Amino acid sequence: MTKLYHNALRLVASQRSDRLGIALMKIAIAIIFLWIGYLKFQPYEADSITTFVANSPFMRFFYAHPAEYAAHLTKEGVLIPAQRAWQIANNTYAFSNGLGTVEIIIGTLTLSGLFSKPLGLAGAVLAFLTPFVTLSFLVTTPEAWVPALGDAQHGFPYLSGAGRLVIKDVAILAGGWIIIVDTARRMLAGREKA
Repeated sequence: MTKLYHNALRLVASQRSDRLGIALMKIAIAIIFLWIGYLKFQPYEADSITTFVANSPFMRFFYAHPAEYAAHLTKEGVLIPAQRAWQIANNTYAFSNGLGTVEIIIGTLTLSGLFSKPLGLAGAVLAFLTPFVTLSFLVTTPEAWVPALGDAQHGFPYLSGAGRLVIKDVAILAGGWIIIVDTARRMLAGREKA
């Protein structure tokens, strides 16, 4: 049994396993960016990021009426024509479409790292940088924390659904860095051989 255990450890610790892990990380990050990027073209997803964008000092200028967002929020799956009209007037959907395009580009570049080191490196750098903006929402967005509505668990460290959505970007940040380091090593090794 000990020999089997050590053989399994050697297999997992092999260079081949390492290469598989890096490829899977590229695919995982690409799936996240491609899927979420696609969803940014859907009104319900655009509506759901309104709280983040309206409260962000880096993004609020994209909206026509960021201070009025709270009165126009809807739950996912609910269509209220008056709220949809406000979101259109607020530039919510145009901004979300632009953001979705950027996310699809990041996902595509990251995935292309399976075949092209320079394109993959560009995608990995963008995937690494994006969470810095996203994670800033934990500071700028009140809705990221459980509100004080009577329960003892509210505020920091109690993440709301919105906060839990944002915190997952820590993994994207780490994964992006792992891909950057691996790609840089491979590019340098290729130059040294040439």
